[in-house]
Amino acid sequence: MKFGKELASKMVQEWQEAYLDYKHLKKLLKNILKSRQQTALATSSASQGGLFNRTLTLYRSFSGLTGGRESCVVKSEDEVIFVNQVQPGGPEDGGFFYQTVFLKTPEDGGDMESNFFKELDEELNKVLRFYREKVQEVTTRAGELSKQMGTLVSLKAKVHKPLMKRSGNHQQAESSDLVHEDATMDVIEEVEESPVEASEHRTNVASLSSLDHVKINIEPNCPVTTIMSVIKSTTKSDLKFSSEELRHATDVLQRAFIEFHRQLGLLRSYRLLNMLALSKILKKYDKITSTNASKSYLQTVGASYLGSSDEVNKLIDRVETTFIRHFSKENRRRGMKLLKPKNKMERHRITFALGILTGCSLALVSNIIVSIQARGLIKHEGRDQYMNNIFPLYSLFIYIFLHMFMYGINTYLWKRIRVNYPFIFGLKSGTELGFREIFLLASTLLVLTLVAVLSNLDMEMDPRTQHFQALTELVPAGLVTDTNVQVLLLITFCPFNIIYGSSRFFFIRCTWRCICAPFYKVMFADFFLADQLTSQAVIVFYAFQIQALRSLQFYVCYYGWGDYKRRSNQCSQSKLYGIFYIVVAIIPFWSRFLQCLRRMFEEKDLMQGVNGLKYLSTVAALVIRTIYDSKRGTIWKIMAASSSGVTTIFSTYWDIVMDWGLLRKNSRNPWLRDKLLVESRAVYFVAIVVNILLRLVWMQLVLGFDEAPFIHRRAMVALVACLEILRRGVWNFFRLENEHFDNFKKYRAFKSSRFPFHHQDENFL
Repeated sequence: MKFGKELASKMVQEWQEAYLDYKHLKKLLKNILKSRQQTALATSSASQGGLFNRTLTLYRSFSGLTGGRESCVVKSEDEVIFVNQVQPGGPEDGGFFYQTVFLKTPEDGGDMESNFFKELDEELNKVLRFYREKVQEVTTRAGELSKQMGTLVSLKAKVHKPLMKRSGNHQQAESSDLVHEDATMDVIEEVEESPVEASEHRTNVASLSSLDHVKINIEPNCPVTTIMSVIKSTTKSDLKFSSEELRHATDVLQRAFIEFHRQLGLLRSYRLLNMLALSKILKKYDKITSTNASKSYLQTVGASYLGSSDEVNKLIDRVETTFIRHFSKENRRRGMKLLKPKNKMERHRITFALGILTGCSLALVSNIIVSIQARGLIKHEGRDQYMNNIFPLYSLFIYIFLHMFMYGINTYLWKRIRVNYPFIFGLKSGTELGFREIFLLASTLLVLTLVAVLSNLDMEMDPRTQHFQALTELVPAGLVTDTNVQVLLLITFCPFNIIYGSSRFFFIRCTWRCICAPFYKVMFADFFLADQLTSQAVIVFYAFQIQALRSLQFYVCYYGWGDYKRRSNQCSQSKLYGIFYIVVAIIPFWSRFLQCLRRMFEEKDLMQGVNGLKYLSTVAALVIRTIYDSKRGTIWKIMAASSSGVTTIFSTYWDIVMDWGLLRKNSRNPWLRDKLLVESRAVYFVAIVVNILLRLVWMQLVLGFDEAPFIHRRAMVALVACLEILRRGVWNFFRLENEHFDNFKKYRAFKSSRFPFHHQDENFL
């Protein structure tokens, strides 16, 4: 693999702007090579063969095909460049920066080479500035972690103090162990102390009286605790020196250490990759120009802060030592396993199973189509009854399959264009589902659904089984309660760590946080999931029902309230059902509205309030549309159409401009945005048009064109629902791309974990 591709694959994508621009510098070297070739062709009096050989030699030197030097006279490095240290522009910069003086004359081709070193200096200084800032950040973070660790050890001593009263000698021994344990937490400190100062500092850390100045930060873990924290006007509570507090603080601080270790690892990788990139690009320059300028430049880089600084390596060693002692009971293997992220393993059996299930799905679809055509079911007299009562029962699983299928496509594309979706969603490293696992779950669900559909059709049309009509009607219900269906609700909310347990638990937490909005801090995964649910609610504008959510409602109604034995569903005529109908429709939008309010007050962002108005307007349009369904009339139709039109225009604008970050007039890519991950700009314009068209599909249904001669109204509803799911899949892709660039601008490659303790007196340690 060429180094340029290796650098692109190993760099931290959120820090891409801060890396050495190897591709640009290599392009400058190619220009120098072309200039030298043209000069050689214009001025040389050698034969044509000699010119060809010289040109070929220059090309080979650049590409690295030859390792030898030219036999021409080489100037000494002092006659080529001189690297000078320059004082920074201001005290906020800190350190030294470098400026190279190129000693060749313009007649010798020095202009292009001088420009190359000027660009190289700018890239080096950029890297130095970024690296210095990040080292300062991690040094500050290390001091904070040290203070937190000292408080945790003191809390351990306080909680375990009653146990040390068994005997004086035993108490003294345990106290000695605790003081020794306190001393180990100072290994992440950068400041070296004398033995006397260190002893005094350790004594202060171990002092239990310091806990009088500490409060514990407890994140609300249920709506009740959230309400209590609001009533008390603070999330910080006094220490009660309980085992629960100790366990909570230990878990939070352990996660903080793991995240900090990952941050240090990224910074170390950043330093090494940039050093290697500098070495590679200077060696290419030497091969082209037949000089030895790289030696002088690399010596300067080696003496710079980038080359000589060892703070990060020392911090990594100290963090590992502290973590192993305090969080893995001196078990280094276990401690390093917790600290280092897991590498996801690709398994061939998943691909093999996916292929088998995909083939089965295609075979079942073909079988169903042949059965419908051969038996003339499209024009069967029981067609309307079947479509109104049985078809909605199966459509739920088709919607779930489509959501999973589109998510699988998105994960594949995100991986291809190097969007760090596990970090954006907050997934645990190494446990996220890849596109193969998602397709496997989706194809499993599809196969089981198609088997149930085909079984139901066969039992319905076979004269030998027609008298078992009740059993025929129970086939869809069995699809819900079948324990073999891995991705249905029963398996999804299974409390055991089986069948991608980490991902399932993450989904359960996000679902619960959506339901309990606004009692939890809103994370990206929370409102992303809530947006998926609103996609199904949008379909209320199309066909007066929310497909996925109301299919669940239909299950309860049909099997619990209706009479499935006679294939009749009378519960829709009940007023209670009508109220429940509207409530179910509002839930996703209302949850999203509350999330926006929480973010507006917590993040002080008024745009979140505007976003909340978008969902509130959708709720209003949904209610008006449902009332029109029951009352009809020209006035209600106008109100339904106008309210739906307003919220659709509002939502479409927000999708494209705010969620996707497109339609920027003065961007480098006109009417898009400055940076794009997809090379073809036409893809973005097509996505914009598709989003608008799919948002407007509802218009034909609002105006009453909800059934075509060749398709049943229920099938039209399902088709519109599927189109909305496809639109949401497209939205997901570009929404995450925009979030990736938001992290890109802020160099946000990791999430800073919160600390368990709040120190009222910052100087008590």
